[in-house]
Amino acid sequence: MINKTKLTLSIATATIVAGALVSPQAMAHAKKNKHHVITESSSSYSHSTSHSSAKMDALEAQLQNMQAEINNLRAQAHRPITSAEAGKVQELDQWMTSVKSAPKDSKHSKDNMMYFRGGFSGNDSSLVATTNTLPATLGTTPGHTGGWNFGAGIDFSLNDNLYGLMDKTELLGELDLNYVDLGKFNSSALGAAPNGIAGGTGTTTASQSMLRINASPKIKFMKGSSLRPWIIPVGFTLNVISPPSQVNAITELKPAMNFGGGVDYNVWKSLYVGADVRYFLATSTLDGTNVNGLTAGGTLGFGF
Repeated sequence: MINKTKLTLSIATATIVAGALVSPQAMAHAKKNKHHVITESSSSYSHSTSHSSAKMDALEAQLQNMQAEINNLRAQAHRPITSAEAGKVQELDQWMTSVKSAPKDSKHSKDNMMYFRGGFSGNDSSLVATTNTLPATLGTTPGHTGGWNFGAGIDFSLNDNLYGLMDKTELLGELDLNYVDLGKFNSSALGAAPNGIAGGTGTTTASQSMLRINASPKIKFMKGSSLRPWIIPVGFTLNVISPPSQVNAITELKPAMNFGGGVDYNVWKSLYVGADVRYFLATSTLDGTNVNGLTAGGTLGFGF
């Protein structure tokens, strides 16, 4: 019993001694761990505080920049306008005024046109035809110098300002066909007697006419206005006469020049009315036939 008690006391004593030896080391380790935790927490807090401070500094810098820009804009708004800037503003106002006051082309107004024309026609001299060159004793009569004409043509717009030479001056290309009627005359018809007897010589009535085919440049002024005067400086004409020229020299075609002038007026939408005067000139006769002459009359046009 005594031995057991001694053994128990010995074990207890050894345990206390061992605990006494171990406790300082444990306390030191615990203190070390506590110090490490505190250090890490302090470092994390310090890093977080530094990051937040950087964000605040950046935000403050942005606010300062915005405030500087607002102050600059306010200063510009209250700054007096210089003479150069005032001149630019005045020039812009004048340009806007001119644009607003400029006449606007009607949406129905077109640059191209198809027209019809007609009126008086007169030749410088009567045409010499195959069938009226025989003596008047056979019943022939000369042709007339006056008559009427009717034709049609197309204007194609080529340029709006005469290739930079004149503002509001349009250059067009014209293709025109014109029929000229110079009336009737008595012609000699060999082989046709008054009584219808073959082999005789008699007279018959013939119409004397001419077809003119024209290709010309046309200059039309005052673009944008309802009233448009125009001129043809010079154009090409091919004259086709009927009946042909005199006996033993039967020809029908004669090239010539044409000059003209007139005016078009836009009465409504794409509808135009006007006046047209032209003179046709050949430098020589067609085997004795003079094709020079004048046409004058009115026009009716449709823009497209």
